[in-house]
Amino acid sequence: MPALWIAHVAVTDEVAYGKYAAIATEAIAEHGGVFIARGGRYVQLEGRDRPRNVVARFPSVEAAEACYRSPRYQEALSHARGASERDLLIVETSE
Repeated sequence: MPALWIAHVAVTDEVAYGKYAAIATEAIAEHGGVFIARGGRYVQLEGRDRPRNVVARFPSVEAAEACYRSPRYQEALSHARGASERDLLIVETSE
């Protein structure tokens, strides 16, 4: 079953986060991920407001988790730590 990788982010260091985004984009594509939403307009209705919202579709939960745990994504993540406040989850779709 396909899965969605959903991130809610508040960026605190644009330069470092830009490095994260460049490497993460490659890692996500290498694992079959395709971006559905990346930033853009949103309406916060409940919970903590984080102005950057990203959704990527993966072939499966396993593919999305493998991406997260991959050396390439971990390299990207090293730039995001300290440069952002993030929530990230993977959810299987009903497709």
